[in-house]
Amino acid sequence: MSEITPEDVRQRAYRLRAELRRHEHLYYVLDRPEISDAEFDALMIELRGIEADHPELVTPDSPTQRVGGAPREDLEKAPHSSVMLSLDNAFDDDELRDFDRRARELADVEALDYVGELKLDGVSLVVRYAGGAPSLALTRGDGEQGEVITPNARTLRTVPLSIALQTLDAAGVPPDFEVRGEVVMPRAAFERLNAQQLAEDKPAYANPRNVAAGTLRMLDASVTASRRLDFYPYLLLAGGAAVFDSHWASLEALHGLGFKINPHRARLHGVDELFAFRDEWLGKREGLPYDIDGLVFKVDDLALQERLGATARAPRWAIACKPAAQQAETVVRNIEVQVGRTGAVTPRAVLEPVFVGGVTVSHATLHNAQEIERLGLQIGDRVVVVRSGDVIPKVVRVAAEGAERRPFRMPASCPVCDEPVERPEGEAVTRCNNVSCSARLKESILHFAHRSAMDIDGLGAWLVDAVVDGGLVKDLADLYTLTEAQLADLTKDTKVSKTRLGEKSAARVMDALERSKTVPLRRLVYGLGIRHVGERTAELLAARYPSVEGLAQATVEQLEEVDEVGPRIAESIRTFFESGRNRELIERLRRHGLRLEDEPAPPDAQPADSAVAGKTFVLTGTLQEMTRGEAAARIKAAGGKVSSSVSGKTDYVVAGESPGSKLQKALQLEVEVIDENELLELLTVRTPEG
Repeated sequence: MSEITPEDVRQRAYRLRAELRRHEHLYYVLDRPEISDAEFDALMIELRGIEADHPELVTPDSPTQRVGGAPREDLEKAPHSSVMLSLDNAFDDDELRDFDRRARELADVEALDYVGELKLDGVSLVVRYAGGAPSLALTRGDGEQGEVITPNARTLRTVPLSIALQTLDAAGVPPDFEVRGEVVMPRAAFERLNAQQLAEDKPAYANPRNVAAGTLRMLDASVTASRRLDFYPYLLLAGGAAVFDSHWASLEALHGLGFKINPHRARLHGVDELFAFRDEWLGKREGLPYDIDGLVFKVDDLALQERLGATARAPRWAIACKPAAQQAETVVRNIEVQVGRTGAVTPRAVLEPVFVGGVTVSHATLHNAQEIERLGLQIGDRVVVVRSGDVIPKVVRVAAEGAERRPFRMPASCPVCDEPVERPEGEAVTRCNNVSCSARLKESILHFAHRSAMDIDGLGAWLVDAVVDGGLVKDLADLYTLTEAQLADLTKDTKVSKTRLGEKSAARVMDALERSKTVPLRRLVYGLGIRHVGERTAELLAARYPSVEGLAQATVEQLEEVDEVGPRIAESIRTFFESGRNRELIERLRRHGLRLEDEPAPPDAQPADSAVAGKTFVLTGTLQEMTRGEAAARIKAAGGKVSSSVSGKTDYVVAGESPGSKLQKALQLEVEVIDENELLELLTVRTPEG
């Protein structure tokens, strides 16, 4: 018998890796296994043995490297190459026709070519490849930056660990590229996991999407490796820009590279084919091996996508087509009321738990007392509950009157503070007007701390309950009197233990409170929770009145001169600032060091004659001195315009770190590209008169 040489071992390891990768692709991507699980496991055991004896033979793309290592202590964040937007929804025929009409009018064509795809009910994943191997994986995060979960992504069998450079070249894809897609847990894998949970006397999971989201973010990647998750890419980018001319070509290229592309897709022409695709696949959704929450229609031509652009939150070239609301019958056990941050006292039904649209529902909104009267609803009735758009549960009608039904009466006093409630004339909502009501305060703090407002990281619901119920915080300004020691000693009671917040988490909250003192005025105005003032209105108000004092002194007539501010919003703002309690709150916030005004523009940078006035800017990448929202606000305040897409009418593209496809578009169109420092200089330059 000939002696086994090191070269023999190396060759055997090479062949095992190739064979295992082939079988992974057959099983996880093509669903066409050729060998049994036991045979696959035997090959894997042999390869692990060789690599254990010869560590120098371990390669990054070896199938053995999919198994996660030691748990990580934290999840760092990284910026996306371009913003990940949400999708607008179409729930009926009219909304789908309106989407097609708007797109055709903007594109100035008679009919458009689309791609129809299933909208998988999973979690977003971004995987960047360098030299044909995965180098970084991110969650969606806030759309501008995501959490780094590279070790977890590498454990997914449908994420190729290596793509040959010659394969990429033949496909027309550069060696450094990015894929975006959806991670789902198949229904069969979900059922097996829940069976295991129950066998171990552990609670069952609610739905596959929640499991996929939690599994993907596990600090211990070995847990991710142990669960069956599938990655279905739907977007191919290089340098933040599209690689091919059409969306369909991108999907075909990804399929050719070995990714698991969903086969249930089609090229469609005109709105009638959108309806046909919708009717076919929404009717088949229950027979699929995974959950979907609708369909997605995208304009196929990528150059046309660029022309159509996007709103602040969603592209104009794509839409999610949602299924009709799913419904079920159940019994109303009780009707309770909740108090929101504006004092709205809202009834909601406490239901006999019922499974609707993939989740178990135990509460449903009833909106107000008039809605209860309209439904003819009483406690004890059997009702029909729907999840509108597969999301929000609500009662739509009474199916049968209960044998021992009893009427519901809106309380005369607040269920939290016991102060009288009232329903203003002409309004349907009953309100608690006690601004010190702890229920209002808790909701106000959560709103104040929200990412879109003051962005106070770590100030979640249980911590808010603890500081309010413990008497540490009686209004928003009291947040800035908290100490690290006070926070660290707060505890959360669970069914099995009592958890202390601890020094590390307390320090994080204190740091976030300190950072919040310097947020732009628009976010403070939004965070104050003025009734009817959302993010967009707050931005417009801050652009017109760059200080809280100026806004507080504005009359109703002056406020109505601000874009998108009507009589109702203007009156609400005046009412807020006429309150003595609110004026005192603002003054206390000032004493605690909050910046209540935006930095004034220099006298030589006013809109009328600044170098920015009349110019159109596009922002891309991550800025260092300010967020893109803050940069946009300063440009607008100086008389400039901010666009979401690059065109021949764009004057400047401001490129930060990791710029996306907008930079490449600017270079193609020979639009001037500047950095953040050059933008700041422009904002201070005054143009000559005349």
